[in-house]
Amino acid sequence: MKTLNQRCGRWLAALALTMLAVPAIAMEGVGFASPEDGAEVSNPIQVEMEVMGMHVQPAGTIEESTGHHHLIIDAGPVAKGEVIPADDAHIHFGGGQTSHELSLSPGEHTLTLQFADGEHRSYGPDWSSTITVNVVE
Repeated sequence: MKTLNQRCGRWLAALALTMLAVPAIAMEGVGFASPEDGAEVSNPIQVEMEVMGMHVQPAGTIEESTGHHHLIIDAGPVAKGEVIPADDAHIHFGGGQTSHELSLSPGEHTLTLQFADGEHRSYGPDWSSTITVNVVE
């Protein structure tokens, strides 16, 4: 019986150590530090962008596991490998910026954060995050 208890004790200790290590495993992807999904906001809107599992570099830097953010207003993610358009609805942060002040008309808007490589080619929906905000006057 003592041997069984010792084996169970070692197994439980190993399981406990494994469970403690799980939170240390970083998730990969992009997200908004602010605003939060569903937030009621007013202009100017402070947008804070995050990335986990890659490094932010300015446009033109072509290195594995690097890229920069793009903010897409009222549209979804860009397919993997496609170049992200440059227009009023697609804001490029080619300088490696991770924050931006934005002004939007009153009402509900979707904001999609899309990560892309140094040539603005999208890393696809897995490297995007979409939230909804309600802009009040």
